[in-house]
Amino acid sequence: MSTESGSLHTLFNKGTLWRGRQTEGQSRPQCLSSGYPQLDALLPGQGWPASQLVELLYREEGSGELGLLLPLLAELSQQERWLLWVDPPHIPYAPALRDAGVNLDRVQVVRSNSRRDRLWCLEQSLKSGCCSAVLGWLPTGQEKAIRRLQVAANEGDCRGFLFRHSRCQDQHSAAPCRLLLEPHPEGVTVSALKRRGGWPLPPRLVPVQSAAPAVVAAEERKPKRTRPQLRLVGSRDEADSASH
Repeated sequence: MSTESGSLHTLFNKGTLWRGRQTEGQSRPQCLSSGYPQLDALLPGQGWPASQLVELLYREEGSGELGLLLPLLAELSQQERWLLWVDPPHIPYAPALRDAGVNLDRVQVVRSNSRRDRLWCLEQSLKSGCCSAVLGWLPTGQEKAIRRLQVAANEGDCRGFLFRHSRCQDQHSAAPCRLLLEPHPEGVTVSALKRRGGWPLPPRLVPVQSAAPAVVAAEERKPKRTRPQLRLVGSRDEADSASH
């Protein structure tokens, strides 16, 4: 009996066995608070995990998806690494970001020319080590791509956030954390569909204002013909042409 107990103790010390209600233990990635206690209670490690992808799923834009991230983006923007936005549906509204405490000098926006270029840019930026957070908007049916992006986020020690339609919630995903967002008069209801080291949890109301309209307000006020084409990084083909 003592031999069995000793062997079991050895396996626990090696981290080979998982005990009920145990999350990541000492190997858990560093987490940063979301700024919302209600949301932290849903997240693994009580905050946004490092080196991982988080999927934010919602039915329509303006469901509070950006408002949930603003406190984190403000904190990360005080570091030397970049906050990269890849193909946002609207041009980010700089005054709203600045008012939320985001250092605009650390923000970069990328416009790709194709879905293939978008995935390439996301993967390269996640694993580059130059970004503290990468935000990307993806359509449905990207299971293999998400697996690659999770590997890239881990390699580059980068937080990755993928914005997707709620119809994707039944699709398989390699993202360790998946959150379903639903608008609520007092904020946004967040359900943890998947979280590493824990079971899915029931919805919680997070008192965040819908930040998306404020972030894109300037874009909505501009006539379509004067919409600026903000492309800070071109495609690989363009880069190759410029080098010749």
